Formats: sequence, structure tokens, C-alpha cells
Amino acid sequence: MKKLLVVGSHSIHVFNFIELVKGYFDEVLLLTDKNHRDYSVKTIAIDYSLGFGSLSSIKKIKMIVHDFQPTTVHMHQANSYSLLTLLSLRKYRCQKILTAWGSDILINPKESMLLNWIVKYILNEVDIVTADSDIVLAEANKLVKKDIEPYNINFGIELDLCIVKKENIIYSNRLHKPLYNIDKIIFSFSKFFKQNSNWKLVLAGNGEDTDRLKALVVELNLSDVVEFIGWVDAKTNYEYYCKSKIYVSIPKSDSISLSLVEGIICGCIPFVSELPANREIINSEIGFVVEDLNTIPFQKYKDIEPLLFEIKRKKIEHYFSKSFNREKYLKLYGKTDES
Repeated sequence: MKKLLVVGSHSIHVFNFIELVKGYFDEVLLLTDKNHRDYSVKTIAIDYSLGFGSLSSIKKIKMIVHDFQPTTVHMHQANSYSLLTLLSLRKYRCQKILTAWGSDILINPKESMLLNWIVKYILNEVDIVTADSDIVLAEANKLVKKDIEPYNINFGIELDLCIVKKENIIYSNRLHKPLYNIDKIIFSFSKFFKQNSNWKLVLAGNGEDTDRLKALVVELNLSDVVEFIGWVDAKTNYEYYCKSKIYVSIPKSDSISLSLVEGIICGCIPFVSELPANREIINSEIGFVVEDLNTIPFQKYKDIEPLLFEIKRKKIEHYFSKSFNREKYLKLYGKTDES
């Protein structure tokens, strides 16, 4: 029997991953930190925090593994979840796969010696590493002593064809945290608006900076044309993708953002920060990589040629489709049968 043990946070991304691959396995079990999401598979809550309770968590995971007998353990993010799981698996033989999410490889190892050790330990213990960006995989390889098997795979996106007419909207749905530079988006929109008074900026999401960002909008006299819509559900998010002409995402660090890909698939012209992961999908045919985040040249959206944009958009849509990426994952799991 093929049995999959999934380890990861109570994130919608983990849920989407399980839905993508679960049909291949006879049984799927999820270990996560909370048990409040309505997952379609059996779920067990584990305390994955590092501290005095870690030994108890490791013992609990060992007992679960002994009872479940997974053929594949697929961990999400190189963090305490993967660390405690791998410590539990030291004498257990199975396929061990890590899916890195970006910051766990690009940022965390530089934050402290402890985080650096944790990430290196995890990478050296797994058989295969996947990520949705070549830059993340390249950085992962730099942290290990062995040659890991890297695979560029994502969780896949399925969106209906947009049928509404585009409006003069610039859309952002990244979190309101310093990492995402939402204030710079507002400043740049303020400059753009002086020559384009029939446009508006829509900011979805929330975070620690929301109040400060709202105050900035008031200070710049943009209250009538900058809209904060808060945390939105998938349907509302999709509707804004469809009717917006521009999507903007300018974080200081990131892997390939699925929100960015969704925006492109829905026909938004993207403006993104100068990051290696963004360079993997953005070129002059479809959008703009912005070097100076203090002056985002929104007016250049007119330079995009519609036919070239549509050709590139369709390629991205296929590459990020659920069916295409499902097959990639299943090939990895098939390696268990071959070995």
C-alpha cells in the first residue's frame, strides 16, 4: 500500500497540496499544529514548537509513524515541523521529501546560527527537495554537503476564464507588513494618479502596518481613490484579478508568488520587485521588474503588446496548472516503487 504522511502548518497551501496528490495514495495522514481546518483527510495535531516539550512531540510522532507505516513522508517548509519529524524518523526507512516555501531557505538561515543549523540538518536528511523557484533550489543546494535532488514544482492553479471588462484598477493583495513595501506602492500610485485621475488603487489583505498605511493615504489626500478591502475570500480575490488592469507585488524577498501568477493568468499586467524568482517568469512581454521601488512606473503598462502578453500568459497558465504539477509530484512518488 502507498501511504503518505504530510507534515505542515494549517495553511491553505498545505490543504491545496493534499487535494492535488491524495488520489495517488491508498491512505493520507496529516500532522499539523492545529486541527481546526476542515481537511478532507485524517489530521492529528502536534506541538511543533521547539522547547521542553519537543521530546514529547518526537515520541508522539514516532508512535504515529509506527502505527501508520508511511511509504512517503512529505514535509512542508524547512522549519521546526520538518526538524522534529526527521528526528522521529531517524531509524525509519521511507521516502523523505521536503517542499521549501521560499523564506525558509532564502531568509531563515541568515537570521541566526540555530536556524542555519536547523535548515542544513533538514536538507541533509531528506531525499528530495522541491520548490516553486529555481533560485530557492539553488540556495538549498549551497547549504548541503551532498547533492540533493531538486525539483521545480508548484501546487498548481485553476482559475476560470475572466469574462468581465477590465477597469482602471491597480490591485495588491500582499500582507501589510514591512516585507511587502505597501507604502511604496501608495507613494508611487500618488505620483501616477496626478496624470491618471480616473484610476484607483485597491489594497486587499491586512497586517501590522494597516493603520499606518491608512494614515498615509489620508496624508496624501488619496482617500477617495485608495480602497482598503481587508482580508478577502477566494471569490472576491478572483473578481479583483479579473477587473484590474495592473497587479503589483514588490516584497523585499520572495519565492514565486502564487498571487502574482494568479494575477497574470487573469490578465493583469504585473509590476514586481527585482528578485531572482520574479525574473523566472516576468519579462518585457508580460510585465515589469522594478529596480527602484520608490518610483514604480505604472504608466508603462501601455507598453505591453496584447498579443505577446497573451502568448506568454498561456504558457504561464499551463506551467502552473494543477494537472501539469500533479504529474510532476506523482513521478517523484513513483521513485519509491522503482527503488
